[in-house]
Amino acid sequence: MGWTKVLAVDTLVSGSREVVKVGDRNILLLNHEGQFYAVDNACPHLRLPMKKGKITEDGAIVCPWHRGVFDLRTGEVKDWSPWPPVVGKALGAISQQKALPVFPVRVEEGSIWVDVE
Repeated sequence: MGWTKVLAVDTLVSGSREVVKVGDRNILLLNHEGQFYAVDNACPHLRLPMKKGKITEDGAIVCPWHRGVFDLRTGEVKDWSPWPPVVGKALGAISQQKALPVFPVRVEEGSIWVDVE
């Protein structure tokens, strides 16, 4: 698919986030302290929306569903908490750590572009 213009820069003010459709993917765009990030809006564990995930001071997003923590720059797992304690160890033991897909972002001519290949 390549680079796709997804949003005007001035619509994504610092601290905000927006989900945009690029091809068959829902991409979560974030403006964290003036830096733009694009990640898959689906948690890699349960495929549930990441939009309401907390952003940490060190630039990570916390899955609102299973509390896994992913680096916004690389998508790498920083902490893996796949199940709430009430669900039990059995389900946690069968879950695999998976990185959150991230996508390159560029700003050009007042627009945010995302590269989804």
